[in-house]
Amino acid sequence: MSGISPFPLSTKQPPLILVADDDKTIRVLLRKAMEQEGYRVVEVNDGKQCLDAYEAIKPDIVLLDAVMPVMDGFTCCKHLLQIARNNLISALANFDTNSTLKNTVISKIWERTPILMITCLDDEESVNRAFDAGATDYVTKPIHWPVLRQRLRRLLQQAQVYKQLEAANQALHHLANVDGLTELANRRRFDDYLNTQWINLAQEGSPLSMILCDIDFFKFYNDRYGHPAGDVCLQKVGAVLSLKVQKHQDLVARYGGEEFAVIMPHTPASGAVHVASVIQAGVKDLQIVHDGSAVSQYVTLSMGVATVVPNWESSPSDLIVMADKALYQAKAGGRDRFISSS
Repeated sequence: MSGISPFPLSTKQPPLILVADDDKTIRVLLRKAMEQEGYRVVEVNDGKQCLDAYEAIKPDIVLLDAVMPVMDGFTCCKHLLQIARNNLISALANFDTNSTLKNTVISKIWERTPILMITCLDDEESVNRAFDAGATDYVTKPIHWPVLRQRLRRLLQQAQVYKQLEAANQALHHLANVDGLTELANRRRFDDYLNTQWINLAQEGSPLSMILCDIDFFKFYNDRYGHPAGDVCLQKVGAVLSLKVQKHQDLVARYGGEEFAVIMPHTPASGAVHVASVIQAGVKDLQIVHDGSAVSQYVTLSMGVATVVPNWESSPSDLIVMADKALYQAKAGGRDRFISSS
């Protein structure tokens, strides 16, 4: 693997090793050996200190003795595993539909730091106990230093490969779900999210709102100013929608061409109408000159707003049809306005 360094891609600094062992002599020897390899080292002498240090410094790998006072290595390892689980739960709880798509932090999944147990216990029960607690690998005392060095390198290389694969997955997810021009969710992501929210809200009996937006006389805008200017216009309008739709569970998508869509779970009709008015004002504030418009000297939007409480007798397409009909009415009524079907 000539193209892979033992140092993770995520930092320009050498890997940070957290050593937890109650034997000071062992810690000194470990520090010396690790620093000779170019690693940075932080020492602690029991499991509780290890947990505190882990949260504070976010090491790249943990060297953990199994037998220590206050908290042994097996218990500490279980707690480290729980920290990884809690971080995952927290990331999901704070999931922001739009910013996650843009920044691809949706792939921030189980980020576990490798844990290498170092102990004099080498019986089968202790080995099984270590792996059951969440250890990544196991080394016995007295330490065979070449073995320890090679296992550290292997664990760090594995962690780097994982990060490279995760980065590739992020890129693929981005391509599959994000509109390349506006960096908003694309139609595929829109459809998936709508279907998911429909099921969730049908179970809860909560409202689901949608806004379909269309840039007025956009064909004339492209004819007058050219397609590059049209692309910039789409980007600016998309940015306004992303800015004005602020609830983290709401999704802003490029629906197609000059059309945008907003999905708003747990939002009643009154809330959806308010969001539409805020979007309308935000686009007008851009003051993008549009000589081809028959309703304004600037770019404007026509919008259709619809709200339903999902149920098992209807489908997500029913909500789209309602919003589309309201959008048609907004256009037929003179454009530069929003109509609610609710």
